[in-house]
Amino acid sequence: MGNKHEIAVADILPREAYGKIRQEQRRRMVAIKRNRRVEVGPFATFYFECYDTMWHQVQEMLFIEKSEAAQIPDELAAYNPLVPKGDELVATLMIEIDDPLRRSQILARLGGIENTASLGFAGETIKGEAEADQERTTPDGKTSSVQFVHFRFTPPQITAFKRIGVQVVLGLAHPNYGHMAVMPEAVRAELCRDFD
Repeated sequence: MGNKHEIAVADILPREAYGKIRQEQRRRMVAIKRNRRVEVGPFATFYFECYDTMWHQVQEMLFIEKSEAAQIPDELAAYNPLVPKGDELVATLMIEIDDPLRRSQILARLGGIENTASLGFAGETIKGEAEADQERTTPDGKTSSVQFVHFRFTPPQITAFKRIGVQVVLGLAHPNYGHMAVMPEAVRAELCRDFD
């Protein structure tokens, strides 16, 4: 059976049923997410999403908000675009700065950062594409601390990415935040599972 590319209404557990397995699912998510994150520079982290991480996010939102069944379609509409479709990697890019004043100052200088992400490997460069559901940079140049980025692959690029030991470099080329990080092999291997 291949990857699931969309969360269906039928995949969502009722609140009470989810509550019974919630602690177990949270432990499972820690294990899944361990090899799905890459820090780039001092305060940007890419969290690579998959069906499981998005299913968990939807279940948590519904559980915490005590949502009714009528809310499920809205949650699925919000999170299904972040489930990889078999020929892409999808990441939540978070700018993580604890101090609120410093965070505000830095975000004010990072407008458009979501458009500067790239993956480089085996002579290939894949430019990230920001999720187009809404603008996350204000007209005055301030960006959101949470961005969503798609990296779309061709079949030959998928083959190259899947080669054991290939060095993958994840980068941000914003004028005020130019940083790169080599993706750990364990992360690359885990992300290979997102491809059909």
